[in-house]
Amino acid sequence: MNQESFLGNLFGRGNSYWLTRFVILRLLGFVYAVAFLIAAQQLVPLIGEHGLTPANHFLASIHTQLGSGMAGMLQVPTLFWFGISDHALLIFAWFGFGLSLIVLAGYANAVLLAILWAMYMSIVHVGQIWYGYGWEIQLLETGFLSIFLCPLIDGRPFPKCRPPLLVIWLFRWLGFRIMIGAGLIKLRGDPCWRDLTCLYYHYETQPIPNPLSRYLHFAPHWFLQFETAWNHFIELIVPWFSFGPRTARHIAGVLLVSFQVVLIISGNLSFLNYVTIIPFLACFDDTFLRHVLPARLVNRAERAAQQSEPSRINNTIAVALSILVIYLSAAPVLNLASGRQLMNYSYDPLDLVNTYGAFGAVGRERPEIIFEGTEDALITGNTQWKEYEFDAKPGDPNRRPPFVAPYQPRIDWQIWFAAMASPAEYPWTLHFVWRLLHFPTRRHITSARGFTVIDSYRLAIERGGSANRSANGCPLYLPRILNSVVSSPRWTGSIRDRVLSIE
Repeated sequence: MNQESFLGNLFGRGNSYWLTRFVILRLLGFVYAVAFLIAAQQLVPLIGEHGLTPANHFLASIHTQLGSGMAGMLQVPTLFWFGISDHALLIFAWFGFGLSLIVLAGYANAVLLAILWAMYMSIVHVGQIWYGYGWEIQLLETGFLSIFLCPLIDGRPFPKCRPPLLVIWLFRWLGFRIMIGAGLIKLRGDPCWRDLTCLYYHYETQPIPNPLSRYLHFAPHWFLQFETAWNHFIELIVPWFSFGPRTARHIAGVLLVSFQVVLIISGNLSFLNYVTIIPFLACFDDTFLRHVLPARLVNRAERAAQQSEPSRINNTIAVALSILVIYLSAAPVLNLASGRQLMNYSYDPLDLVNTYGAFGAVGRERPEIIFEGTEDALITGNTQWKEYEFDAKPGDPNRRPPFVAPYQPRIDWQIWFAAMASPAEYPWTLHFVWRLLHFPTRRHITSARGFTVIDSYRLAIERGGSANRSANGCPLYLPRILNSVVSSPRWTGSIRDRVLSIE
C-alpha cells in the first residue's frame, strides 16, 4: 500500500463519525448556552463598571504594567481591549447566548464556532477571580478543537464534508489529559485519596452540595472507600483504552461518561462535568451511537456517509492542527510527569492546550463566611443581626441545599474559597460589604431569606421593619461579616464557633 492510499484509507475512517460529530456539537452548544447565560446575568455585578472587581480597572492595570494596549492584547487576548462598558458586557453575553442556541439547535460551522470561542475567551480573560476555574479553559480548549470538526461555511447538521478523524483523536487526547491530570493530582495531593477516606468528607465540604450530597455523605464507609478506589480506576486506568480498538473504546467511553453523570448527581459542580463529557463522546463511533439515537438521525447520518466526499483542504488543516497540538502538549505532558504537578494551568495566551485536575485536597471541616445585616440605626451590644442567606451556598444547616448546576452562582463559589483565607487574600469581600451599604436597588441576582442580594450585590428589603435610609430613600441594612465553621460530619443543628472578624 503506497503512502497516498494509506492516508486516504486513514482519513476515510472519519466517515464512521457522523453521529459522533452531531452529539459533540449539540452538547457543546448546550454548554456554551449555559456559560453565556451565566455571563449575561452576573458579569455586570461582578466585573462591571461598579462591580466587585471592575474589568476596566483590570485592563488598565495590564496596560500600565506592559506599557501598551498591544502588549496587553498579546498577553491577555480579549475583544474588550477595544472597549468595555456595562451595556457592552450585557449585549456581548446575550449575543453569545443566542449564537449558542443556534449550535444547540443543530446548525454549526467553523465560522460560528470560532466566533463563540473568541467571545468566551474574551470573557474568561477579563473575568479575573470569578473565571479562574479549570472548566473555563477546558471549555476554551474544547471549543477550539470543535472549530475544526465541521466545515467552514456549511452549517447543516449533516453537511457534505465528513468528520476529520484526526480531530476526533485530538478530542480523545483532551479527555485523556483531563482524567489523568485529575487522577495524578489526587495521588500526589491529599493522603486521604491514598487511604481511600476522602469521600468521608468531600460530599459535605465541596463548594456547593445538592440535596443528594447528604445521602452520599452518610453512606457506609465501605461504600465510600470503594467509590474512591473506583474513582482512581476511572481516572488513571480507563482513559488509556480510549485509544484502543473499537470495543475497548466503547467500553471506556461508557465508563467515562457514566462517571461524569454520577458526579453531576453528587454535587453542584457548575458545567464542569457536562463539558468533560464532550471529549469522551469521541470514544464512540456511529456503530455504537446508532443504537442509542433516534432512527431519523441514524438514517440521515447513513445517507450523509454515502454521499460524502473527501476534502484535501480539510485533511491538510486537520494535520496542521494535530502538529500544533502535539507541539503545545509538551509542557502539559511534562507537568503530568512532574512531582510538582500544576492543576488547571494554561501554557499559552489562547488556552489552546492546558493541564487539568480537580480536588487535589479535601477539607475535613467546612468554614463559612456569614454576612449579616441589622435594621438598627444605632449599633450596640444588643443589636439584632440577620444573616444573609444565599441561593446556593450553604448557610442555615437546616435549609435543604438546592440543585443549581450546570448554572454557577459565581459569588457563592468564591465565598467558599474566601472562607478558607483572610480578607486580605480576598479583598472583594470587603468591597461586597461596601456595596451592600451604598447601592440599594430592586434588581435580583440571588435571593435570600429576609434579604435579597442583588445587582452589584445591592440590597432591598423583602420584609418590613425599621431600617436606615440611603440618599435615595431605599431601606438600608448595615452588614457585618462573621467566620463560621460547621464541624464535620454534622449536617443539622446550629452553626457553632462563630468569631466576629469584621463589623
